[in-house]
Amino acid sequence: MAIERSFWTQGPKFYRDNVDDECLLAFPQMASVMSNSAVAATVKDDERWHDVEIEPKGLVEPISSLAIITYEASATAHDGKPYKALVSSGYVKRQGSWKMAFHQQTPLPPKQ
Repeated sequence: MAIERSFWTQGPKFYRDNVDDECLLAFPQMASVMSNSAVAATVKDDERWHDVEIEPKGLVEPISSLAIITYEASATAHDGKPYKALVSSGYVKRQGSWKMAFHQQTPLPPKQ
């Protein structure tokens, strides 16, 4: 979860270091396979999330080199707007390091 939290708060270098060569992204407004450099290019240092909270919901490791996690995230965008989502990410182990190969977010309504 530490790696996952850093995807919310860190900049492009973290993405270049921790996204696999290709990553399947699925958001309500887009779904696409993107290269490591293309994913990193979507991240702006001055537009990172704040007050990130992660509530784990599940983790499976079907084989020793593949892990899939699901969690509920809440955070504050750089413009002050709150955000909640159900998030899933898939990681592959490459040369001893976990690399994100899949990431999906489903926005959730704010708690009333």
